[in-house]
Amino acid sequence: MGVFTLAMINVSAIVSLRGLPAESTYGLSSAFYYIFAAIFFLIPVSLVSAELTTGWPQKGGVFRWVGEAFGPRWGFLAIWLQWIESTIWFPTVLTFAAVSLAFIGPNQSWDAAVAANAEYVLLIVLLVYWGATLLNMRGMGLSGSITKWGALLGTVIPAGVLIVLGMAYWAMGNPIDISMNPASFFPDLSNFNNLVLAASIFLFYAGMEMSAVHVNDVQNPRRNFPLAIGLASVITVCIFVFGTLAIGFIIPKGQINLVQSLLVAYDKLFDWMGMPWLGSVVALCLAFGVLAQVVAWVGGPSKGLLQVGCAGYLPRFMQRTNKAGVQVGILLIQGAVVTLLSVLFVLLPSVQTAYQMISQLTIILYLLMYMLMFAAAIYLRYSEPATPRSFRIPGGKNFGMWIVAGVGLIGSLLAFVFSFIPPGQIAVGSPALYVTLLVFGTLIFAGIPFIIYAVRKPEWKRADVDFEPFGSESTQTK
Repeated sequence: MGVFTLAMINVSAIVSLRGLPAESTYGLSSAFYYIFAAIFFLIPVSLVSAELTTGWPQKGGVFRWVGEAFGPRWGFLAIWLQWIESTIWFPTVLTFAAVSLAFIGPNQSWDAAVAANAEYVLLIVLLVYWGATLLNMRGMGLSGSITKWGALLGTVIPAGVLIVLGMAYWAMGNPIDISMNPASFFPDLSNFNNLVLAASIFLFYAGMEMSAVHVNDVQNPRRNFPLAIGLASVITVCIFVFGTLAIGFIIPKGQINLVQSLLVAYDKLFDWMGMPWLGSVVALCLAFGVLAQVVAWVGGPSKGLLQVGCAGYLPRFMQRTNKAGVQVGILLIQGAVVTLLSVLFVLLPSVQTAYQMISQLTIILYLLMYMLMFAAAIYLRYSEPATPRSFRIPGGKNFGMWIVAGVGLIGSLLAFVFSFIPPGQIAVGSPALYVTLLVFGTLIFAGIPFIIYAVRKPEWKRADVDFEPFGSESTQTK
């Protein structure tokens, strides 16, 4: 596999357009936050996960890495967090699908009113999610095709259209709603609200650890893998920066809506071109892209959890599979959680409030997992220095690891803390209720794996599952 091929795999794994409106409120300074998050999160995640993958390629992924360092209890927490955060993420990304479908209509005012209707959003979220679940239960053949075409038609092409039209709109001298003065690049870091909302950018780059499994398929990984990561980072940052600016050019900061502004931006750009009918086409493509994302994520993390669960970490009803080998037990439980969370769109004051709160809870849980991963990478350099790794983070014996993983750990910790604070730029109803729900949500979802681990039973382990023990367990057996 060449450098460019691996870079494209990484780009397709993490790029999504649905979060751009939230960052367009920053104007030109959004570019600063994107670059900051790439340096302090995207690149560290990529390099650290590459070393861990080549050193411990056995089944389990983050469960194996964290478990080797801190024991199976913490490894189980890590794999659980990776699964549960994607489960909580579904209502937010599916809200974007519901809004996209609403904007297929010819009347923008009517479309916006439908998109803001909580009952409509709830109905579409549940229909699309359970449809994606049923597709996954049929195996990888059909779901793989949907994912491939959805990524192209629903993300890559719409992103290119948004960026080209947005930059053309600006270049042709049209009035824009943000300042392009170079001095605006640096944000006012004395404004605490800027730091709070900026923490959400970290989730834009989440998922790069999934692509680390390809590191052994690269020629000369010590040289070419960092090059691919660098190229993927540049492409990803460019898509996010220019896509965000394109939205900010034509939608005033005070009118930004987290779930509608991307579609409104397309409509306005196509009106400017004299082809308003293209807005409906792009809206349909974006909805299809979301379906493809959901199909991929419904089956991905849950399959990793199944592998760990069959080794004795989950009760037998969660290990149940169908004839196609699909983890139906976990998928049904996942669906129940998604359904309950989706009801928040009806109970909370607005769709936007629910969208922001659930997005932040997703970030909090995912960042907990990343902090465990960064800490494990540093610890394993000392506890298992002799374990062969075809890719090692450069920089001496341990100095490079401390710099890269340390930067990622500190960045993740800061973003984790800021994620609990309501952003001043977005109305979230009662701030006290907002924070309370986030705290309780974190405690509940992060506490469940400790309970499961404490009550696990020997009969949960399946005899037909070949799951290698941790290094410490192998030593104890000998």
